[in-house]
Amino acid sequence: MNGQHNYSLTVKWTGNRGKGTSNYKEFERSHSVFVTNKTEILGSSDPAFRGDGTKHNPEDLLLASISACHMLWYLHLCAVAGIIVTEYIDNATGIMIETTNGGGKFTEVTLNPTVTITDISLTQKANELHKKANELCFVANSLNFPVYHRSTCITT
Repeated sequence: MNGQHNYSLTVKWTGNRGKGTSNYKEFERSHSVFVTNKTEILGSSDPAFRGDGTKHNPEDLLLASISACHMLWYLHLCAVAGIIVTEYIDNATGIMIETTNGGGKFTEVTLNPTVTITDISLTQKANELHKKANELCFVANSLNFPVYHRSTCITT
């Protein structure tokens, strides 16, 4: 799996109420994310920053990207190791702090996956594979803050 992979998308601001950005309170933070042959994502900023709470915000999407990338690597590693996963659910959390210059940054993310496997004797190995998944995750490798894991493994 060597080589460069290129990604592209379009983000279009849809929040012009007719006066553009003539005033900080005059425009919506609404936008759409378009990726060829994929469903449109309706976005906004977080409600704390004058956004629409019914739409995805960039912070939601970052957290989702981290969680999904980890899950996909984890499932791959389990398949290779002969661990049969029948269910995977992650209640991921992230902490973002506002900085004194008006910006902000994530300081950490915690993944809380609950993984169901079929063979109790493979529980330890299943838990260990989270560390390897984190080492391989493209998104986690691109971050400048830690990603923690609090995994639970159960059997059917």
